[in-house]
Amino acid sequence: MKLTWFGDDTFRIHAAGTIVLVDEGEGALPAVDRAELVSGAELFGGFAGWQVRDPVAWKPRTPLRMLEADEAMRRPEVVRLGPGVLVVDADGEAPLVLAQADFAAVGRWLGQAIVVLIGEGLAARGAALLERAAPRLIALAGSEMEVEAAFDALRDRLDGTGLIALERGLAVEV
Repeated sequence: MKLTWFGDDTFRIHAAGTIVLVDEGEGALPAVDRAELVSGAELFGGFAGWQVRDPVAWKPRTPLRMLEADEAMRRPEVVRLGPGVLVVDADGEAPLVLAQADFAAVGRWLGQAIVVLIGEGLAARGAALLERAAPRLIALAGSEMEVEAAFDALRDRLDGTGLIALERGLAVEV
């Protein structure tokens, strides 16, 4: 899965052969052409534009069995697990959580997830997340000051969870 953060709440995700664009319409880098940003996106919407699911009951879809799968993969499923929290569930990929706010999702799947914390309060939100689950990776999408504070607060609590900072406009393979 390839993840590109364009600033604020704008993300372009390449997962399972599909391009997913999460965009509120105003957060992209000024130098990014809007037509280029949406080009090729098959699934797109803002944080409020996806189907809502119960954050406690939701879990990733069951992988297709070899007899069920054809040469084409299923489209990723994008669901909202509460205000400001999306999950991208794509075949063959870890669940990707985009979180503008705290979220109540629980379950074993969270231990395999990639969680992107967006905006402010990254240190406190990261600490709260690590108290209830140890995701595979936490990615930070915020100001330099927020990211620095989060690294200082979280580095000794990770216990096997990866921690990275996202840079605007730079694609990362996760």
